[in-house]
Amino acid sequence: MSTEPVRLSVATPVVTMLPRISGDWESDASIDDLARIAEAADRLGYHHLTCSEHIALPAAEKGRRGTRYWDPLATFGYLAAHTRRIRLATNVLVLGYHHPLEIAKRYGTLDKISNGRLILGVGVGSLQAEFDLLGAPFADRGARADDALRALRAALSTTEPAYHGEFYAFDGVVVDPCAVQERVPIWIGGRTLRSLRRAVTLADGWAPFNVSLHQARDWLRRFELPPGFEVVLPPPALLDPIGGPERTRALLGETAAHGATIVSAVFAHRSLAHYLDALQALAELGAP
Repeated sequence: MSTEPVRLSVATPVVTMLPRISGDWESDASIDDLARIAEAADRLGYHHLTCSEHIALPAAEKGRRGTRYWDPLATFGYLAAHTRRIRLATNVLVLGYHHPLEIAKRYGTLDKISNGRLILGVGVGSLQAEFDLLGAPFADRGARADDALRALRAALSTTEPAYHGEFYAFDGVVVDPCAVQERVPIWIGGRTLRSLRRAVTLADGWAPFNVSLHQARDWLRRFELPPGFEVVLPPPALLDPIGGPERTRALLGETAAHGATIVSAVFAHRSLAHYLDALQALAELGAP
């Protein structure tokens, strides 16, 4: 486990509406409101913002997965122009929905216009109905995702990529622009031990969801993590740095103690102003 101080990131509100977590004010929030949040997080030194992907969520999933998912590419393209330092993390793109060169071109362009601030968070995906709707293979999605990760590593930072794998193969092509980072950080999302194994083997970080801190720590102890490997974990409860600073500090410390290198800030909030105040208060409180 790292002994470095953890950093704080923003689980961006507004762009995703999750049951029992999102505030009522988010339903009517504007792009200007979102820009204010991004600008504040940028100014206060937060590590990254997030934006998730679902293309066409089955209506039957609304109660479990929510209803709103802003497109990450369009959203981050806008927010890149309103920020200077904070990184932009897809959390996550579903690999099976895209050809690796499609990701390399679109998100390589985002990396260029943001001056190298892309973090490519990706996942295997689990919603078969969405795979079927898009005509994407579901049964072998894990093996395809592994091949896509290798293809992405070969393609993201070069204008003339070449790769020959089990499912994807290309050479003799030009992808311009490409990412400006020599190595774009790739993080793996998911909620299984396999997702961590995939992250350690093929990526640069792990950003799980619906995994308890105890479970995350147990799984992390099974691997020798590479230098610089990032582990992004949410705290075990909503943070309230305004009304409960000591409780918030304890939650941050608990999350770090279970292996987090970055803690995803998820607040109790009732309005845009309250959310901005919480961002400020948490930044002033500082990470453990």
